[in-house]
Amino acid sequence: MSGLLTARGLRKYLTPEERGTFIAAAKSLKSRPARSYCLTLVLTGARISEPLEVTPLHIDRVAKTITLRTLKRRKLVHRTIPVPDELLEIIELIHDTGNRKNADVPLWPVDRATAHRWVKEAMGVAGLTGPHASAKGLRHGFAIAALEKNVPLNIVSRWLGHSNLQTTTIYANFTGREERGLAARMWG
Repeated sequence: MSGLLTARGLRKYLTPEERGTFIAAAKSLKSRPARSYCLTLVLTGARISEPLEVTPLHIDRVAKTITLRTLKRRKLVHRTIPVPDELLEIIELIHDTGNRKNADVPLWPVDRATAHRWVKEAMGVAGLTGPHASAKGLRHGFAIAALEKNVPLNIVSRWLGHSNLQTTTIYANFTGREERGLAARMWG
């Protein structure tokens, strides 16, 4: 559990409810690129810089997936993540991904600092503060939400781009609804 808590014992991940609040806040952002970026981040579990390389060629509307280059690997590795129809529609509307002239142009031609500002803005709109109110908190929250919905650990590992399944097991040891439900049995 230590990887999901700060040295002071504070959560580093968003709860499912906080993820929902973040999604609503992201949808309300004035900047359309910020809106689509933040939604992509929260709905793919990507690291903050990974979506910055996404072009329309990385979006498969038929399979309903986005392919990301995994940045924490020594060799070139890509992973494909299923995404909701709504995200694909938002990306198409904002970025005109059907236009073949833009097929290999990044959807978000900004630097990491700008992406970080977008996430902070959405967190502020959502009223989220603390160590979990970050891009990494979104990633951790994505993994926990997937496991709470019984997505197999090996699939979550693949979506996160982990080279070792052991890295993903940290998310299986969090204090979540299932554990609370088990404890509630003792209370009456």
